[in-house]
Amino acid sequence: MRPCSSRAFPGATAVAVLCLIGAATTVGRAQAGADTPPITDNTFKNVMLLKGIPVDTFLDAMGNDCTYCHAPSAALDRNAFAVATPRIQRARQMIVMMNAINKQYFAGQPRVTCFTCHGGNQSPRSDPNLALQYSTPPEDPNVRDFPTDPTSSADQIFDRYVRAIGGTARLAALTSFTAKGTYEGFDTLFEKVPVDIFAQAPNRYTTTVHMSAGDSVRVYNGAGGWMAGPDTAVPLLTLTSGNLDRARLEALVAFPTGLRQAFGQWRVGRAVMNDQEVRVVQAAENGQPVLNLYFDESGMLVRLVRWTVTPVGFVPTQIDYSDFREVAGVKIPFRRQVSQTYMQMTVELSNVQPNATIDAARFAKPAPAKPAA
Repeated sequence: MRPCSSRAFPGATAVAVLCLIGAATTVGRAQAGADTPPITDNTFKNVMLLKGIPVDTFLDAMGNDCTYCHAPSAALDRNAFAVATPRIQRARQMIVMMNAINKQYFAGQPRVTCFTCHGGNQSPRSDPNLALQYSTPPEDPNVRDFPTDPTSSADQIFDRYVRAIGGTARLAALTSFTAKGTYEGFDTLFEKVPVDIFAQAPNRYTTTVHMSAGDSVRVYNGAGGWMAGPDTAVPLLTLTSGNLDRARLEALVAFPTGLRQAFGQWRVGRAVMNDQEVRVVQAAENGQPVLNLYFDESGMLVRLVRWTVTPVGFVPTQIDYSDFREVAGVKIPFRRQVSQTYMQMTVELSNVQPNATIDAARFAKPAPAKPAA
């Protein structure tokens, strides 16, 4: 997963294309292999405002077309990210304005963000849109604030999910699996490349994408998470905060018996996805909603949205699950699509081997990726 793609993605809600980017280029190669997460100040050049935060949080504040703000040569030359283009300078002004509004009127809470004015567009619109005003507004199911549904409970929905996916006994019998398939995303220019997956109960999960420039490895070992490969901003990217928790949740979805224990408190609501009603089960952290789970009418988990807290507000990662097939009596999603502000990728499985023996080294922290020759 690149910090952003050199290829534009039409219609994507890149909240940060204009607002969130500080000019950057990698410099701290040695530090990336340390146990502590790499920080923007020591990893990138010319970061003016988004200082002192982990690199993975910084990337959450990125848009998906680098060269809209950065110099066009940045697509092939990372040093060009440090060039202070006019759009980068304007983006910094917008961050200052946004922070000032929040500080003065909302006690410093991120109530006004880049998306407030831009709405996913490269430029904010100041004149009314009558077509929007008089048309039926689309319902966005990915909201953090919704009415609680008192007619159902999280335990009831989780119990139904376990039954729908295969039942407690079959889930307990599935202790691991390996899988092969294809991966496509911004970092492959949406060309399909081979992928291997290694999963072990209760919550260890590794994905290895075989790219033309070298393998990209994403690991969650039950406690820590990392990414290393030609598509990462640093040779070894340590996951933190919401990104680390999202990796934990992805691993739990593979063996979902323990998913309800992921958070201590849940509340239930309803939403519409693809013209179908879904149940939403939401978890909070430090008093803020951070996770939505979406279950369809059959009881299956079809979407997961995890928000990461950044200096410019809550940034979502959306994971959609589909094409469920039985493996050892357990329904596994053979298609998974991940959408973030700076990337989108899809994994499609073709072969899954249940209860496979997996070398423990598959879940070890990966070695830093070697620079491209």
